[in-house]
Amino acid sequence: MRWSWRKAVAGGAAAFVAVCAWLMLQWYPIGASGRPVIVTVHAGEGLGAITNSLHRAGVLASPTAFRLDLAVEGSILVQPGDYQIAQGASFATVRSILSNPPNVVRLAVRPGLTIAEVVARMSAARGVEFGRRLQGALTPARTPSAFGGNSLEGLVGAGVYVVTPKMGPEALAREMVKRFEIQARSVGLAPSSTHHGLSAYEMVIAASIVEKEGYFPVNMPRVARTILNRLARGGGLQMDSTVLYALGRDGGRVTPADLRTRTPYNTYLHAGLTPTPICVVSTTALRAMLNPPPGPWLYFVVIDRAGHEAFAATFAEQLRNEQRARAAGL
Repeated sequence: MRWSWRKAVAGGAAAFVAVCAWLMLQWYPIGASGRPVIVTVHAGEGLGAITNSLHRAGVLASPTAFRLDLAVEGSILVQPGDYQIAQGASFATVRSILSNPPNVVRLAVRPGLTIAEVVARMSAARGVEFGRRLQGALTPARTPSAFGGNSLEGLVGAGVYVVTPKMGPEALAREMVKRFEIQARSVGLAPSSTHHGLSAYEMVIAASIVEKEGYFPVNMPRVARTILNRLARGGGLQMDSTVLYALGRDGGRVTPADLRTRTPYNTYLHAGLTPTPICVVSTTALRAMLNPPPGPWLYFVVIDRAGHEAFAATFAEQLRNEQRARAAGL
């Protein structure tokens, strides 16, 4: 009987030691952490669901042990967003990362944005210094593009960029330029190619104007043809978007004073294309420039609140379309 009692005590003590050792290994994993993974925390998600996500991603070996850790150390408030955490990280590391704002930025670079707007978004997300360095990196001298040009405006790829804690502005700039080159080649635009009498860089310039003037994909092919027709005719393109770009504005009405502003981007005062692209371009706009439909159009105007545009070959026809736009309250 005494022997059985001693065996039970010894067994219980061994089990207690084993449990303590297991818990210590959960709290303080042996060896270096594993590869970093990104865990997304959704709005309204509780700690239980977050813990399960961490476990599925390989960050936590035991959700139960982490819940116990939270019970001992105190609960944390986790903000929605993306967090990069190494697999097998210590509980202290996990708590520290989750207790701070999300450390991964998903930067959405949509067609139509300018480099200045992209830099402003990163400055808001990562601080002014990061934005300043990104602006410096987004120059041909620091990050050259295969398409040339004296500016990287229009030569950064559209899409979402996952900016991790260790990703610097220079690496982000390189990824942006590389992505554009891949996107351009995907639609058949190579740096050395010429189309419609335009170099590849000039095609990007024209596509950026298509992006701003067409706005919706349905309009872009005929806007592209209109630009080519105006270039063939000679004189100014007379595109409001180019005037607004020089003024640092996006959309809105162009005033007579705006049209008299002397900048290289004022296509009412200067013939031909602008010196550089005026925004990020989509593959849709690039395709429109590469394969515009045949047509005699020289004018276009938005005629409804859905953004559809009417195209005209003569000024008289354009005036009738403008009357339609006014009748629609535009």
